Amino acid sequence: MTESSRLIRVGHSPDPDDAFMFYALAASKIDTGPYRFEHELVDIETLNRRAFSGELELTAISLHAYAHLARRYVLCSCGASMGDGYGPMVVARQSCPVEALREATIAVPGTLTTAYLALRICLGADFRHVVVPFDKTLDAAAAGQYEGQKVDAGLVIHEGQLTYAEQQLELVVDLGRWWMDETGLPLPLGANALRKDLGPEVIADVHRLLLASIRYGLDHRDEALDYARQYGRGLDREKADRFVGMYVNQWTLDFGPRGRQAVRELLVRGHAAGVIPQRIEPEFVEG
Repeated sequence: MTESSRLIRVGHSPDPDDAFMFYALAASKIDTGPYRFEHELVDIETLNRRAFSGELELTAISLHAYAHLARRYVLCSCGASMGDGYGPMVVARQSCPVEALREATIAVPGTLTTAYLALRICLGADFRHVVVPFDKTLDAAAAGQYEGQKVDAGLVIHEGQLTYAEQQLELVVDLGRWWMDETGLPLPLGANALRKDLGPEVIADVHRLLLASIRYGLDHRDEALDYARQYGRGLDREKADRFVGMYVNQWTLDFGPRGRQAVRELLVRGHAAGVIPQRIEPEFVEG
């Protein structure tokens, strides 16, 4: 690596699946040639908001946020987090019909997350919400409040999908399951995106290195999982392995035709629901 190496600032969430995906790049397990990667681990809603200023060359991004950022970023064909019959969940202290959520106050991990968009589409209406850090939604739902604000339910992303029952919470709706029943498609939650102004050559190079990192993790699962577990917030190895497997898999190597269809369907339905202001045709890095 030389002083003239091109810096690529990378943003991703401090959770096991993203850490697993970026392990080879973070731990210098692959040759990055003329590029130097600098990693920033920040929650997904913060990354979504930061993407509006375009400060990161490569960033994890919610598909909902992408709908507002399509002029600045192009979606990587690799690096997807897909809910294939499972996904973000709404949990509460007592079970209730999904329809009752329209009158509830729900702790959400951010209004640019795909989880928030999917819940808006599911309910067919806006709902009262309190924005809380993604790793506090379970606590807010269990406590019935967050910083003095009433909370009836929590919209859970990341590993809370495996641990909510430990806090005596009940599942109200699994949005990935609901989406599959509605559309027959996986729910596209997150992606990685490259800034368009990098130009075709740099975009192709960085995309190739991201794919190599994902493949390295899948091919060296034990060591990548050891690295990823430090971001598991108490997950044991079995649960960490299960969670990584949910969101780093064949979909992560390439969206494929069905995954691309799922992204288009999400954006179309988000626009129809009035959450996304205009129709967006997603653009993907090819190769």
